[in-house]
Amino acid sequence: MTSAPIPSAGKDNQPASTTGLVRVRRAIISAYDKTGVVELAKTLRQYGVEIVSTGGTMAALQSAGIPVISVESLTGVGSMLGGRVKTLHPSLLGGVLGRPNLPSDRKELDQARIRPFELVIVNLYPFSKAANDPNASFDDAVELIDVGGPTMIRGAAKNHETVAVVCDPADYPALVAELNANDGATTLAARRRFAANAFTVTAAYDAKIASYLIASLATPESGQFPEILIKRFTRSGSLRYGENPHQQAAVYRAADDTGPSLANAPIDGGKELSYNNYGDLDAAWRMAADFTEPFAAVFKHANPCGAATGASITRAYELAYATDPLSAYGSIVALNRTVDRACADALNQTTFIECVIAPGYDTEALALMLAKKTRRYITASTMSLVPGRVRFREILGGLLVQDDDEREVSPADLTVVSNVAPTQEQIASLLFARKIVKHAKSNAIVLAQGTAAVGIGSGQTSRVDAVHSAVARAGDRAKGAVLASDAFFPMRDGPDAAAAAGVAAIIQPGGSKRDPEVIAACNEHGIAMVFSGVRNFRH
Repeated sequence: MTSAPIPSAGKDNQPASTTGLVRVRRAIISAYDKTGVVELAKTLRQYGVEIVSTGGTMAALQSAGIPVISVESLTGVGSMLGGRVKTLHPSLLGGVLGRPNLPSDRKELDQARIRPFELVIVNLYPFSKAANDPNASFDDAVELIDVGGPTMIRGAAKNHETVAVVCDPADYPALVAELNANDGATTLAARRRFAANAFTVTAAYDAKIASYLIASLATPESGQFPEILIKRFTRSGSLRYGENPHQQAAVYRAADDTGPSLANAPIDGGKELSYNNYGDLDAAWRMAADFTEPFAAVFKHANPCGAATGASITRAYELAYATDPLSAYGSIVALNRTVDRACADALNQTTFIECVIAPGYDTEALALMLAKKTRRYITASTMSLVPGRVRFREILGGLLVQDDDEREVSPADLTVVSNVAPTQEQIASLLFARKIVKHAKSNAIVLAQGTAAVGIGSGQTSRVDAVHSAVARAGDRAKGAVLASDAFFPMRDGPDAAAAAGVAAIIQPGGSKRDPEVIAACNEHGIAMVFSGVRNFRH
């Protein structure tokens, strides 16, 4: 097929720098994901747009009765190398990259009888799907590395002065609205937005491929952290403000994170979540994920001020709230069971709760709780977390990365170092308290009765001050309680203060050069002490 001569530049195709409008006369459509492509093509035909297409996309359009010109009729070459080469040809790329308003480009295009495109609709092979599929082979993933698609997208995005490019079906409505608003033309502002989106897509696509290949080279000797770390985040919403009203803020989701996501969790009721809400919710969710039995956590400023298990989720919440009712004012509550009517009644009796996060809410319970107009209810698809996650922390000029603190401690891991051994009931309570203390900011101490915290001291600059803080919150409940410390006691003053309050047993990692002195203090007071061998700092 011989291409028709390029139409002369007229009113409809004046330089974008003059009018900003470019009428769409020709479009190329090559979409792996064909969602919405037929409807889009019908809109283009309403404006008389000539459509050039490839393989499966062409078949889909033709089946819908839409006239299509094949890529092969322009290039003179059919699909090659098992489909690896289809669109890499000057007849297509020249029409995408050529600048019709530049005399030298126009002359070359005329000589090659190449007509320009004003619109490129391309989306890419789903490489991420194969890369995230544990059953997909390396060769399967490599075959889904798109080459022609990114080339077309990048070419059109580079030449956005006269070419619009859309590579996500979610952007089709915006393109249709643009065409309808401008009688089949696009504005420069819209083309620039589309171009920015296109380069974002190709950058993320290449980043995923690079990360996959880097991961394939990992060895036990190289460790789990790659030499080059590539992460992509997509904004999922803007926040009212940051930690303080004078700071702007937004929330982003990790694009390749396939696990439960707080960034996209549904929200019912009240105002939008704040920056601080997200921090508290994240900390509370992580704690709730540590427990399989009915469990409730109460958080303030990313620190627990209440935690407990119970025979029901209602009882767990009542015990967690009782840990420190004063601090629970304006708190975040995490529950690892669906909220029923009884639990909703208990929550509604609490004076002020900012947010509740749970795996679900009974219809009756949610209707009751929504009466609290300022409270937000977040639905987590599951209160568990994908194992093997890593955590990121930004520092000036860099990023700290570590794997998550998933170390479990069982009764078999404990070493009794005192003359008095803990009872089986105390061991169960000690292990509960250790799970709680690992989620409190260091220096941290937790006192527990059974599987309910009764006093939490966190974020202190000395360990003995953390003991005093926990004891003060526990009051008389410290008598007979167990104590968990997130790190070793550097001297005996901590156990001395605990003993004075009536604490009966202590769990700590051990490892201090003054361990003998600390153990002697416990023996003097008749307190049981066990070493776990596991430190749980959280800064």
